Amino acid sequence: MPETLLPHLGRADLVIHAGDLMDASLLDELESHAPTLAVRGNLDPPDERLPEVREFEFGGVRIAVIHDSGPKRGRRNRMKLRFPEARVVVFGHSHIPLLEDDGELLLLNPGSPTDKRREPEYTFAVLRVKGGEASAEIASL
Repeated sequence: MPETLLPHLGRADLVIHAGDLMDASLLDELESHAPTLAVRGNLDPPDERLPEVREFEFGGVRIAVIHDSGPKRGRRNRMKLRFPEARVVVFGHSHIPLLEDDGELLLLNPGSPTDKRREPEYTFAVLRVKGGEASAEIASL
């Protein structure tokens, strides 16, 4: 876990992890900072704490989390069909940060604070929800 991420975790009301924790002990470490909800990524071993999909309400906002949202082409329609009640869909897999909000569905891939692959920076996302409203930003470490 990058040291530069720790202050952000300390301010979080909830940590959402979109999979590929790589080691189940990371879930415990995240939990030590804030309540944590995670899904299983393609590189994670089976773990009862890591379902393939999560759907929940937080701050009056319906949120869905899935590791792999599939190809870029058709993603928005695919996620709308898969999670018709969601205002926000958080996903990972590609490690490519993405924030697209059409006012109906906010698609959010935080990138990665530990494996940037070909991206220029290590990133994470801040999702703000309150009173049924949602907004997000991609932040760099």
